[in-house]
Amino acid sequence: MLPLLGTDDEVVAFFTEIADLDATDPSSHELEDGVCLASGARLEQFARAGSGDAFCFVGEGGEERTVVYVSLDGEAGPLGLGLAELVRLCLVAPWWRDAPGRTAEELRAVADEYREDLPDLDQRRDRAAQALGLDPAGLPSEAAALARLVELSRGPVAAACLVIGYEGDPLDPLFDATPSHP
Repeated sequence: MLPLLGTDDEVVAFFTEIADLDATDPSSHELEDGVCLASGARLEQFARAGSGDAFCFVGEGGEERTVVYVSLDGEAGPLGLGLAELVRLCLVAPWWRDAPGRTAEELRAVADEYREDLPDLDQRRDRAAQALGLDPAGLPSEAAALARLVELSRGPVAAACLVIGYEGDPLDPLFDATPSHP
């Protein structure tokens, strides 16, 4: 799937322009010196956001590895257990970066803004999904994808994927690691 993220026109257009994930030139993606996992496992950047934030695989292996996002703003956390989970997240909720700390109503407003700015979002998503060999009807809902992010932020995956910044301190979690109470 990773080669398609960097070469298929429909996929590249969706992921770079809408989901802000650029995997077109993996050799140019390099983490800041000193950014690493607390566990000592390998952290391999395979894509970047326009801001320079990094999408990284954890450990050794292929696309089945856990994917971690490392923000230049000092935040990091797991996004999926494998590239396929990250791809599904980006297809259904390309605005996921706006999710931390937002209420359901605020998230609905963010999604509505995305759709207002990109009236053909669903068609573009479906074309990208099909180019990746995914059935658009089988994609998770936005709510399910975001709930999965929160789940990953609170469990053993988050602990195993703790990212240490170049100054030696753990980066802040992407999502609040404690359940909110009314």
